[in-house]
Amino acid sequence: MKLGILNGIGGKVIGIDMERIKAAESMGYDSVWTAEAYGADAVTPAAWILSQTEKINVGTAIMQMPGRSPACTAMTAMTLHQLSNGRFIVGLGASGPQVVEGWHGCAYGKPMARTREYIDIMRKIFAREEPVEHQGFHYSMPYEGDDGTGLGKPLKSILQAETDIKIYTASITPKGLETSAECADGVFPIWVPPEKMDVLGAHIKKGLDTAGKTMMDYDVAPFVTVIVGDNVDQCRMPIKGNMALYIGGMGARDKNFYNDYAKALGFEDAAAKIQDLYLAGKKDEAMAAVPDELVDACHLVGPAERIRERLQTWKQAESEGKIGSMLLGAGQIEALEIVAGEML
Repeated sequence: MKLGILNGIGGKVIGIDMERIKAAESMGYDSVWTAEAYGADAVTPAAWILSQTEKINVGTAIMQMPGRSPACTAMTAMTLHQLSNGRFIVGLGASGPQVVEGWHGCAYGKPMARTREYIDIMRKIFAREEPVEHQGFHYSMPYEGDDGTGLGKPLKSILQAETDIKIYTASITPKGLETSAECADGVFPIWVPPEKMDVLGAHIKKGLDTAGKTMMDYDVAPFVTVIVGDNVDQCRMPIKGNMALYIGGMGARDKNFYNDYAKALGFEDAAAKIQDLYLAGKKDEAMAAVPDELVDACHLVGPAERIRERLQTWKQAESEGKIGSMLLGAGQIEALEIVAGEML
């Protein structure tokens, strides 16, 4: 099992706990992941971390595709890959309509078409076999719009080819998982119970079959929060707050991918209740409505022995080839040590 840690999106003031990151690196953790929403970006912290580490890989979970052209992201990836001796990983996401149209000021468009085009263009740039040309729904290279100059020409990256850069996507919808498996090297399905990997499996298999790949070519890397403490209920509380935000408040009532996902995991009634409460402004009640069973299924909380016992199920999912990585949201070095002791 590959283990990674999440750096998160941060708040008003950027915080990067290099002590925790270096501790994870010394324990044998494979990766650390940065993020972005509409505050700090994901790339700058990734570069900062890469400059202060030696072995651990650093990825973005995620860079918002509508916020950057595919060529810009490819340039960033190739630059960081070279500067870090091959330790940078690309993590992409479509984001959601509210952020894309409200923050980036562009149409949300067709997220699956965007993902396919984006990765196709990036792979062409990485390969450096010929000047890049692409005409799709979202991207035109060279640009062929009526408002263009007509002076654009196909170009090839100045940098040397870098075909081993991995690309992951954030996906939880059936079509998103299929597209990811077909086009990318791995997926972040946010959180998922290891016993319910089959909720994802059929869609992933369909994409892999289309591309002629197997699970040996693809990494499923869910986010797993780990909080160590004697009081299990207390450990669950911050996770419930986060899950209530996603299930209840991400997107509109009729277009919330995380709410649909919670329902697919078997928590239909809870998902509906959480959303009703959250959208009514009753955030504390929405948090309380997140079932203990959902938290315990997806995350690791409580005393060390309880966490070690639960990790056996994650080991089983790995042995069955259903999962390759766990990306931990863990602020406690003790938590990193516990998981590393069982999984590495």
